[in-house]
Amino acid sequence: MSSQNDNKINWNEVVGKEALGENGVDFGTIKEVAGDYIVTEIGMLNKKIYHLPKSSVKYFNGVFLNFSLDESNLTTYEQKIGESALNDNSLSESPNTPTKEETSIPLISEDLQVTKNITEDNMKIVKEPVKEAKTVQIELMHEKVTIERRNVNMNADTYNKGTNIGLNNNEASNQEPHKGSERAGSMYSKTEFLIPIKKEEPVITKKSFVREEVIIKKKPVTETKTITEEIINEELTKEGISYKDEQNIQRKDNIPL
Repeated sequence: MSSQNDNKINWNEVVGKEALGENGVDFGTIKEVAGDYIVTEIGMLNKKIYHLPKSSVKYFNGVFLNFSLDESNLTTYEQKIGESALNDNSLSESPNTPTKEETSIPLISEDLQVTKNITEDNMKIVKEPVKEAKTVQIELMHEKVTIERRNVNMNADTYNKGTNIGLNNNEASNQEPHKGSERAGSMYSKTEFLIPIKKEEPVITKKSFVREEVIIKKKPVTETKTITEEIINEELTKEGISYKDEQNIQRKDNIPL
């Protein structure tokens, strides 16, 4: 009876992969796909070979071939070393032919994969007033008072006529006597004169205007960043010597393992 997964699984890819049963029971390494059976092998010293039916295969995830069998079913499909294979045309080895013992040990490694995620941050740009001193020159006009002394030449007749200088006889007779004449020396009193002086004063006004515009643009910039992270790789060791060291010794001394 063939499995319903025959059309979904590439059986050539399952050879060398691990077989698992229910609850993760280890069924060993797949050695061969023979007709309606899958041959697996488990153990090193006490090696066991199983012929598991294809019909019990559930799925293959690329690493493990999963069966719908549990540990109690293994004895039914177990083949002892030296016994003939099940009646299958693809198992053509004779019982008298010595079998080649092989053990496949999967070595699991971790692969480092780095993906990208977009995050968003804010860049703050602040516009603030800054005070500075500005100097402007302007011409201002003002009036200046100057004092000029001028000599006055008057003859004796002018002084004799008194205060009625420049008046005719009739006008002089009609003039009242100056009250100041009653007090000698009143003409020498302190007198103040107010002279108006004009000048220009600066008028300061402030007017706002747009001095310039600042254009803010965004553009993508690509940079290369190196990511360093520890990963785990499984290696074999034998009696304290790693598998790689043993391979190097074999190449150097040309001694088979």
